[in-house]
Amino acid sequence: MEWLDNSWFVNRILIPFLDVGILSFIIYQAYTILEESRAIQLLKGALTIVVVYVIALFLRLETLLWILKILAPGIMIGLAIVFQPELRTIFTRIGQREVFHIKGRSRSYHIDYTLSALEVLASRRRGALVVFSRSSDLKSIVETGTRLNADLSSSLVITIFGHDTPLHDGAIVVTEGKIVAAGCFLPLSRQTNLRKSFGTRHRAALGLTEETDAVVLVASEETGAISLVYDSSLYYDLSIPEAEGELKRILNIQDELNGEEDIR
Repeated sequence: MEWLDNSWFVNRILIPFLDVGILSFIIYQAYTILEESRAIQLLKGALTIVVVYVIALFLRLETLLWILKILAPGIMIGLAIVFQPELRTIFTRIGQREVFHIKGRSRSYHIDYTLSALEVLASRRRGALVVFSRSSDLKSIVETGTRLNADLSSSLVITIFGHDTPLHDGAIVVTEGKIVAAGCFLPLSRQTNLRKSFGTRHRAALGLTEETDAVVLVASEETGAISLVYDSSLYYDLSIPEAEGELKRILNIQDELNGEEDIR
């Protein structure tokens, strides 16, 4: 009798619960990737076609059903061609994503060092690109620059970008409070609706966040504005407190005690 009860519990409760739970988790992860990669319009387009087909099937609209059945293969191929960059980004994200990432985990980024340095650089009209890595693998980006593996400090960031050294044109990549590499080249954005005033640094920052979940700080050489770029979106001309608040929220940072005075 106990065996039957256990069997009933497993077959009627545990297995359906696991089935629904795993499916919900997969759907949530897929939606998150679509949203981050700006391919949510792809999902909306596919759902629209499905809805039209269901309506036509329910109302028995034979002509519309016939047309949809003929055009369906061509529509799917067309969507794959039109959204090829977004699909590439989705599969890249799947390969890089930490599926069981623990959100409560806090990393050390030393953002106050970086913000202090960018404030100085912006006031001097010196451009800068600082990449904060998250779960995506940035090895291919790091390999385009010069490895440093140096502790992050305001003075080092200012030294890299404040003078016309071989490293100042590229980006620095920050991981776990260290500058892993400097002079790194980032992929340019594919977006066509960017403001003409945005230069190569802003386009490069957007390009990287279109392919990875990295967060990028940009100091504009032309205007001195500080921008924050993540999830394929650019937030232009932020104040230091605004940039700090957003960085702490995005990177899940608790207040960090650096023990170093700000450079003014």
